[in-house]
Amino acid sequence: MWRRSTRVLCRHVARREYSRVCPPPAKSAGPLIRVSNHVARLGPPKEGPKPRQLLSLPPFPGHPLPGKRSHEDGVVSRVTAVSWVKYYFDGIYDSTIQSHFKQGLVQMECRGLIEKEGQMKPMRKIRPSEVMEVGARVYVPVSVVESRVSRRFDCIPSGTLYPNADEIEYMQRRVKYKDSAIIVLNKPPKLPVKGNLPVHNSMDALAAAALSYGNNEGPKLVHRLDRESSGLHLMGRTNESVSLLQWLYTDFNKGKSSCQAWDDACEARYQRYWALVVGSPKEKEGLICAPLSKVLLDNGKTERVILAHQSGLEASQKAITQYRVLGPTINGCSWIELRPLTSRKHQLRVHCAEALGTPIVGDYKYGWFVHRRWKQMPHVDIEPTSGLPYKLRRPAGLDVQKGSVLSKVPLLHLHCRELVLPNIAKFLLILDQKLDNLHPAVSSKPDILRFVASMPSHMKISWNLMSSYLV
Repeated sequence: MWRRSTRVLCRHVARREYSRVCPPPAKSAGPLIRVSNHVARLGPPKEGPKPRQLLSLPPFPGHPLPGKRSHEDGVVSRVTAVSWVKYYFDGIYDSTIQSHFKQGLVQMECRGLIEKEGQMKPMRKIRPSEVMEVGARVYVPVSVVESRVSRRFDCIPSGTLYPNADEIEYMQRRVKYKDSAIIVLNKPPKLPVKGNLPVHNSMDALAAAALSYGNNEGPKLVHRLDRESSGLHLMGRTNESVSLLQWLYTDFNKGKSSCQAWDDACEARYQRYWALVVGSPKEKEGLICAPLSKVLLDNGKTERVILAHQSGLEASQKAITQYRVLGPTINGCSWIELRPLTSRKHQLRVHCAEALGTPIVGDYKYGWFVHRRWKQMPHVDIEPTSGLPYKLRRPAGLDVQKGSVLSKVPLLHLHCRELVLPNIAKFLLILDQKLDNLHPAVSSKPDILRFVASMPSHMKISWNLMSSYLV
């Protein structure tokens, strides 16, 4: 009896409990036997999960967000972390963002700590109810933007002399916003904006037939996107709105008006593009101030935009672009965010190719020297932070990879994602009447409108591939 109790006591003493906060150090595991297809092999143990790739949001601004109202007494309402992430990723479902917060995947830079050379910045997890401070930068995993790819490729149904019923219905589905003054639609790639004799299904011809909505004339073009690019496209419905928008998008110095709200709304106007470039800029963010000039090639048949020489002998136009790198370099490519401060032809494409030295994927006009070696690009690269090799994750639908980075001839990866502009329909009434006491229905409308457009199919596939988890 006494010996049996002693054995039980020894068993209890020999048992050791470890804390979950401080687990024991991992032992160096030896080779393991793995069985596959009824064949046993001796191999190394399975590696643990690798770090997630993070996408950096711009620093939080201190002024009220465009499209968001402040309190009636003039005090700006506090913005929480979940509100800031939802505002930036307007097209993402709220449930997806909430799940990332619940899993503790949303992080923020720790202020006051010194960053060591060669190491990542110290991060901390944040709660969705945490109040944002001015200049705070939030990091989220790239999986928050991964979305499902439609099985149908984004293109117009057919090319005919006059738009048919399918083309009219297709254009009406692309409309994101419509009021009495403007129309905002998500332009698909490979659709020309301005048509001529050999081009039948251009944007202006389709809009005149499909987007008149009872008016005598269709909407007019205000600013143009390249034929290969995609994204938010703005059109005016009346002559008054077209003239006001054309004045708004000119690069001349605009004087102050008698309406302070209109001046504030004009200063808040901007466009943001997302682009996939070959390589990565040396600086993570910066300002490009490089004037542009035009040259004629092939006896005047082809026009090309280049960086102007410093001599100043040739005519040039001022061109300014803000850029910011969104994430790490993957397979030799990186995603960047572009914000043009001037409106020049092929400004973003030339600045990326010649000023930064990182041409946009699919830009064969200004990045032909890179795309000659596109077939020989490796599919395995080294992750910069850990130094370990990784591979690209292939999507489920391989039949819709037309134009993505897996294609031998990828399409242009340039997309106008975000557009912020004044509420033209409201300010037309204010500027014409010049009255302080407006109708409550008019004064209740927001001063600034904000739109976010989803990427086309080929860019969605490239995003899911190039910005996937490390595997």
